[in-house]
Amino acid sequence: MELFDAIRGRRSIRRYRQDDISEQDLKRILEAAICAPSAGNLQSWEFVVARENRTKVALAEAAYGQNFIAEAPVVIVVCANRERSAKRYRDRGASLYSIQDTAAAIQNMLLASYALGYGSCWIGAFDETKAARIIQAPPEVRPLAMIPIGRPAESSAAPSRIDLERVSHFERFT
Repeated sequence: MELFDAIRGRRSIRRYRQDDISEQDLKRILEAAICAPSAGNLQSWEFVVARENRTKVALAEAAYGQNFIAEAPVVIVVCANRERSAKRYRDRGASLYSIQDTAAAIQNMLLASYALGYGSCWIGAFDETKAARIIQAPPEVRPLAMIPIGRPAESSAAPSRIDLERVSHFERFT
């Protein structure tokens, strides 16, 4: 798949078929994630892969009842290891760079999933404390997103976008 086709074609999918995700495809998706850029190349991400139904149901409940999350064959909880980033960048590393790192990794996961024929959705609305408890995250690891992945059971049109001219500024805001 051509990169720009993937960027334009990827959609947030909230309905999944029950087809399993092969270990090979899952590994390719996670490898795409770790190829993302990161501040100081510290790679402050951590990934928890959930396949068990009870874990996925608990994560969906932590996501304020977004039950479609549990319907996906795989849910990846993307976490920031704040301590890893803070070792070099102190507070800014813990509070900003680690989040930016995970965002780049997530975008790679979404595009890789789409390129492999899977649907996915970036979920940011959830109770972090509950999610951390479910995945047994250590204190320095902060869950930032859940990514359900599976073969899509729906399709959707491209959402509207703000005009490029409205959000692009050259040299300064005018």
